[in-house]
Amino acid sequence: MSEIILSIETSCDETSVAVVVDGREVLSNIIASQVDVHQVFGGVVPEIASREHLGHISFVVDQALTAARLSLSDITAVAVTHGPGLVGSLLVGLCYAKGVAYGRRLPLFGVHHLEGHLYANFLLPTPPTFPLVCLVVSGGHTDIIYMERHGHFRLLGRTRDDAAGEAFDKIARVLNLPYPGGPHLERLAATGAPTIPFPRARLEMGSLDFSFSGLKSAVLNHIHNSQQRGEELSPAVVAASFQAAVIEVLVEKLIEAALTTGVRNLCLAGGVSANRALRSAMAEGAGENNLRLFLPDLGLCTDNAAMIGAAAYYRLRSGATADFHLNAHAVLPLTSWAVDNGDNSS
Repeated sequence: MSEIILSIETSCDETSVAVVVDGREVLSNIIASQVDVHQVFGGVVPEIASREHLGHISFVVDQALTAARLSLSDITAVAVTHGPGLVGSLLVGLCYAKGVAYGRRLPLFGVHHLEGHLYANFLLPTPPTFPLVCLVVSGGHTDIIYMERHGHFRLLGRTRDDAAGEAFDKIARVLNLPYPGGPHLERLAATGAPTIPFPRARLEMGSLDFSFSGLKSAVLNHIHNSQQRGEELSPAVVAASFQAAVIEVLVEKLIEAALTTGVRNLCLAGGVSANRALRSAMAEGAGENNLRLFLPDLGLCTDNAAMIGAAAYYRLRSGATADFHLNAHAVLPLTSWAVDNGDNSS
């Protein structure tokens, strides 16, 4: 019997609901974006985000079921992101998921947001095999995670300050690019040459951690000093040079993680994994080192509920259900959940 999972993702400013069958087949994946609402503020306002989720959630659930040509009576399990993220936003999705699970007497699964991003790769026509290392890179996270099997996660490296996506957004704001800044900076960078030698923060020997605060400061100082000297500044060159500095370190660290652990399979995940320059550089680095690279579909890089449904399926298969005391957490470490039952399949 197939497992038909209704999954909900409301960790930040996008209300998403999906219907996923057996962790592989996406029957629907609806996303209601709040970009237009937050654009005037130049960033996400948590209270407004929560209110928007409240206004959208029921409608988006109906849309997802209609697109899947199913009703709630066809659903066999409910999954929801319970952290990390904006607590108010998380609570909207969590309370709705609990209501559906309780009312329909269905099993409930709480999924870590980063876990969801990881499992976007398992929605590929040919999913990755274990063991693997994955770089989760977004506005809030820049982590390298090792997985030997489903439900087992080991953090190999993380940012010590700004996440890569956060740095993209901050530099985009300085360059007067619209919100959200990351995609606009990527497009601008494509028109310039990376000729400014901004620093690459590689940290101490053997470390797989990241640091982008120094790079961010170097870019700000370059812009300020150029303005003070009355020099003409090319935003495209600044954007290209900044992006190149970020990507070079991201690629180097993930390749190093693979070679250190002896892993042959690499994955990208998270919003910044949609960056085409990063995808191209990572593919080149993987090829040079005889590694296999898995890249999620562009539509599954940013926050979405399909990835939550994919991750929940493997929890379901292992019996890792949640109870109705499940709560929302703004800060939540990614921890292993799998029971050692000998299931090492992909």
